[in-house]
Amino acid sequence: MDKALEGIKILDFTHLLQGPFATQMFGDLGADVIKVERKNTGDSYRAWTFLKYWVGETESPCYLAFNRNKRSLALDLKAEETKEIIYKLAAECDIVVENFRPGVMQKLGFGYEDLRKINPSIIYCSSTGYGQDGPYAERPGQDLMIQSLSGLTTLTGRREDPPIPLGTGIADQLGAYNIVYGLLSALYYRERTGKGQKLEINLYQCLLTHQLQEFAVTLNSGKLFERPGSGIAHPGQSAPFGIYKTADGHMCISVNPIPVLAEVLEDDGLNAYDDPQILYDKRDEVFFRIQASVVKQTTAYWVEEMLKRDMWVSEVKNHLEVEQDPQAIHLGAFASYEHPTAGSVRTVNIPVKFSETPGDIRRHPPRIGEHNEEILRELGYSDEKIAELKRDGVL
Repeated sequence: MDKALEGIKILDFTHLLQGPFATQMFGDLGADVIKVERKNTGDSYRAWTFLKYWVGETESPCYLAFNRNKRSLALDLKAEETKEIIYKLAAECDIVVENFRPGVMQKLGFGYEDLRKINPSIIYCSSTGYGQDGPYAERPGQDLMIQSLSGLTTLTGRREDPPIPLGTGIADQLGAYNIVYGLLSALYYRERTGKGQKLEINLYQCLLTHQLQEFAVTLNSGKLFERPGSGIAHPGQSAPFGIYKTADGHMCISVNPIPVLAEVLEDDGLNAYDDPQILYDKRDEVFFRIQASVVKQTTAYWVEEMLKRDMWVSEVKNHLEVEQDPQAIHLGAFASYEHPTAGSVRTVNIPVKFSETPGDIRRHPPRIGEHNEEILRELGYSDEKIAELKRDGVL
């Protein structure tokens, strides 16, 4: 084995962001991920983009982002012949992952109870917005709604701003990591006992879990965080924690001793605030005093001067600047692969490094049904039977 998860086979019914990101992580580490898609239209993310931009003019960057290292099997999910194909795959697979609304897989005949009859050791993960039942179970579970319901949007921004969501699909992505850690734990349990099981993940609880320290304060004190009027970057933090405008851009100043900050800014008056309670109570006043000094010099000047004193500071960079960042280049944080219609595609590389079983990008994100014949032949279907399934509209 030259991949950590080589030999693991995944039947992937996921779509959009959370589920595909989770199964992509398995694919990056060597698992054989068979992406089951709706015939003709495929994963809904194939039709989703930002900035009206399509890679190679036809491919969704959103779909490409989360579907490398997979094979696509495109089927009419309601056809009787499809059940036979899925059941044959389930007999061979280690893991099934789906993120439909509650009840959809059961209606199709692909629920946990259906597939465990075929493969008792199968590990089956269902991911939803709010759980399999309860008052929100039938609601659509999209990232912005989860951020809003979980309290996260009330922590970001200034006092006078409305609640502000984060600028990325954070609920979906943290949900994906929870799927992965759950499935890896279940694989380890099965390795020791031979027993499969069902896992249930929901975005709502995942995002609650990733606000542990905020809830530790509010649940036990009964008090809410109050967002500052300045740019303090967390409502529970004191000055100088935040983003500051410089003469040519922006920088961040994190937790730092006030006497050191006063020295580098050449503002002895800052020392009058050198008390934890004062730095919280007067954090807006302190912030704007620091801002008045920082704006006089460039970002590079301040970062250099502050790093000399081992202060917690950094530049603020946009995404194009990040690609050229010397640390990103050193780490090989970005990579390219070839796609049959999109050409050369740039992407974020695999973040975890293994000394013995490194991950890699072996397959481009598949086109709809690109691997139909390949997968069916592996299941023992003849060319004649495959041609028949095509004629009947199953594939």
